[in-house]
Amino acid sequence: MTIHSAVIQNLLRTNAHLGRRFAENHFKIYTYGSRNGMTIIDSDKTLVCIRSACNFIGNLARLNARFLFVNTNPLVDDIIDQMIKATGCRNDNSWRLGGFLTNSLSPKRFRSRNQKFNLTSVNRPDCVVIFDTERKSSVVLEATRLQIPIVGLVDPSMPLETFKKITYPIPANDSVQFVYLFCNLITKTIQYEKKKLAEAKGIVFKEEENEPEIGEVALLPPVDKIKIDGVNDELSVLPYEGLSPFSDDPLEIKELLDKLVVVKINDDEGTKMGFNGPKSAIEISNGLTSLDLLANYIESLNSICGCNVPLLVMNDASTHDETLKIVEKHSNKNIICLFKDQHQDDDVKIAFDQKEALLSLKKSGKLDELLWQGKEFILMLNSNNLAEVLDLNILNHLIKNKIKYCMEIEERFRVATAMNTWVNINSVANHPETRIFGPPIAVTVPKSKNLPLEETSDLLIFKSDLYTCDKGVLTRNDARTNPVNPIIELGPEFEKVADFESRFKSIPSIIGLDRLTVSGDVWFGSGVILKGLVSINARPGEKIVIPDGAVLDNKAINGQEDLSE
Repeated sequence: MTIHSAVIQNLLRTNAHLGRRFAENHFKIYTYGSRNGMTIIDSDKTLVCIRSACNFIGNLARLNARFLFVNTNPLVDDIIDQMIKATGCRNDNSWRLGGFLTNSLSPKRFRSRNQKFNLTSVNRPDCVVIFDTERKSSVVLEATRLQIPIVGLVDPSMPLETFKKITYPIPANDSVQFVYLFCNLITKTIQYEKKKLAEAKGIVFKEEENEPEIGEVALLPPVDKIKIDGVNDELSVLPYEGLSPFSDDPLEIKELLDKLVVVKINDDEGTKMGFNGPKSAIEISNGLTSLDLLANYIESLNSICGCNVPLLVMNDASTHDETLKIVEKHSNKNIICLFKDQHQDDDVKIAFDQKEALLSLKKSGKLDELLWQGKEFILMLNSNNLAEVLDLNILNHLIKNKIKYCMEIEERFRVATAMNTWVNINSVANHPETRIFGPPIAVTVPKSKNLPLEETSDLLIFKSDLYTCDKGVLTRNDARTNPVNPIIELGPEFEKVADFESRFKSIPSIIGLDRLTVSGDVWFGSGVILKGLVSINARPGEKIVIPDGAVLDNKAINGQEDLSE
């Protein structure tokens, strides 16, 4: 079972995927379909939304922001109280009164099971987290008026007017199990950021002894060990900060790089994005595809360091011909295209489709040839990752400690994503049973080393002024102060690459953008600038054209007439 499968399984155990019997049209982007008259929420979409929400909460916690937690379900009161205690957040129950934020007239008497009332204004929170959003639409309305960001659980029957006001919606069933899981993720996120902040100030951070544990609904096994499908043994997890920095001596760098081969597994088609061909053939920056970027990066590395790192591109039947056309442009570079055979071998225990790639190299005699050239390690690249690929600190650690197998993972809020893999060539070429790798490890790498291309919304980010390309490496624009990339949600009209490209005269500037939501028949002119929270929703049968040079700053556009205001 892969890490992703384990995560989804744990979400399913909380019944997060069980929605109401009726799903509003605006919610259908989060649904997988329906069964027995019940809406089934797509757990993959839920996971993406959880990551975005936790990322946002973590950034605020880093700034010692104030949070307001809102809940009316008595079944989860104790869970939320434990979370508040463990995180050290101060929560105000004044939200139980109307006008608690906008300070409107409040009733002199307020009856509730807690018999609480407050006739004074409260300290304005920096974020409102709502666990039963539909039942507290008044809180949503007041927070929206004051432009306070909202993180909230949403369900399929939620009205559009309420849904549009949620900054970070999380599509899920608000079961006790899921709320428990979400509260634990918030707890771990805030504690992690507070711990980093304390360490930066030289303070010893002490966690609460009675903090809630993730328990049975953990999204990641214990941090010192993980189990990944296709790998025989558990992988010991090593934090990236624990690696010894490698020498800056050019001769030592050259010697280390000369032991390396980079393998690109190029079997991922772009059909999900409506692209007819391999995903590596999609244009990313200035007419260059992701395969062009990789080829330029390896060539730049060889030129600067005086080394010889070959690039092997492993294709299958669906990607081979199109990839050859791209590689022809790089005939002066050390790039070799190989055909990946389909193997079935029970003795091979290597994660994901790397098994087929390694067996193809072994069967063709390529591994023996690489060993003869003095190569020791293969770096197998994740086909979707556009970030810089090679890390000398990891390679040096593997060689010094005689480690045969290493997987790079990115951990965000206790959710791990498998990325690149390092494999010792000799362990595959000279052993009849290639499952023997010795003690395998996993290294948690920085978030900046994972830039996945999954949807056209990702394509918008990489094609924008938020990233520039230098020697095959995508570099983030320093002008953006927010450490997190904007959240972009594009409607089905932008789902295919060709439709996406036709709807933009030029890609908008998004350096100052926090969130963009686009749905319906929307077209963008050239030189458009997007800032803050921007929502553009064209009504059925209507068309919205964003004019050239338009600046949309915290703007909600529901018709062409809204652009003239």
